[in-house]
Amino acid sequence: MSDFFQNGQIVTLHRLTDRSVEELEKELIENARKRLLALILPSLYSELETPALPSILQELKEVRYVNEIIITMYRMDTRQFKIAQEFFSILPQHWRIIWNDGPRMKKLYKHLENSGIEISEQGKGSQTWMAFGYILATGVSDVIALHDCDIRNYTRELLARLVYPMMHPTHPFEFCKGYYSRISDRLHGRVTRLFVTPLIRSLQKIIGESDFLNYLDSFRYILAGEFSLSVELAQQLRIAADWGLEMGVLSEVHRNTVLHRIAQVDIAKVYEHKHQEIVYEDMTVGLLKMATDIAKSLFRTLAAQGVILTQEFFITLRSTYLRTARDFISRYAMDASLNGLTYDRHSESRAAESFVQSIVKAGQLLLESPSETSFIPSWNRVIDAEPRFFEMLIEAVEEDNLIH
Repeated sequence: MSDFFQNGQIVTLHRLTDRSVEELEKELIENARKRLLALILPSLYSELETPALPSILQELKEVRYVNEIIITMYRMDTRQFKIAQEFFSILPQHWRIIWNDGPRMKKLYKHLENSGIEISEQGKGSQTWMAFGYILATGVSDVIALHDCDIRNYTRELLARLVYPMMHPTHPFEFCKGYYSRISDRLHGRVTRLFVTPLIRSLQKIIGESDFLNYLDSFRYILAGEFSLSVELAQQLRIAADWGLEMGVLSEVHRNTVLHRIAQVDIAKVYEHKHQEIVYEDMTVGLLKMATDIAKSLFRTLAAQGVILTQEFFITLRSTYLRTARDFISRYAMDASLNGLTYDRHSESRAAESFVQSIVKAGQLLLESPSETSFIPSWNRVIDAEPRFFEMLIEAVEEDNLIH
């Protein structure tokens, strides 16, 4: 059972009762008559071979308020694409697969590049961005939701709670982010617990009062991959192509809407998905790569807001972060003790000390290339550059999906 405390700058919608999913869905079906919902599933082909995604599809088969499902994928060949089509064919809703590295979509990406729209790399960010584009192009839905495809304990209640604030006829929200507990017999969510939150608190100490940092500090699980938003907002957002997707989305939401139209909602009692490892000797993979991209996104946003970032600033930040992270580790140890959870202070401390490398690396990248950005331009800019692109995108996706 949750508390009802409202902290920070945004609205928090708690799990105060065990309201049934059937009751939630009854409301959502009624609301979906006026607000049509598109669900985005960003997926790798490899996730079709895991237990998580088939289980998610079995749950989604029972959902009656979703207007369309867009599966946005890459890393597959023609044979695998046909297998993916068969795999998703059990869905009763209208659905389409965006084959991001298929021949037709590759031509579109090349066309964008020739028009001056750079997509630096393929990943969850670029997949999400292209799915936004397809939904905007078809112009059918009013609300967009996104959740990951590796959730091991997924139930359709997660989706219902995620979209309820956006689908309700009197709620004013343009963006809603999910949050949840990441526990088993121990605490999970190391990048959030040991890196992002201590980093934000450290930046607050150094920079002082900052509306943006206070806003970020309002989110209970800032790296949650689940969110919903209006199509109008989706058209304005730039998207980070790398691991900085979640941080980049929050910075863009802060820039493009007002605080009272932003919410977070408790979507699951416990959330379980695959856990990435820290590869201590290699910063180009795993959680150290993720932390570097997140820090890079955060630093570039602060610089764009007029914060002066220097070599001396990052030296100070390294020390402040490490001390703050160690304070958090003490808190987590006490919390774990009370709840009878396993807690390894040594491995937690080692992780925090390794995340210092990510701060250093992200700072170096900013100072060496201050004008570089990993953000993909907004769809407003794409249509200004190429007015016909929506038509081209619909044609490519429809032709791909005719293969089945």
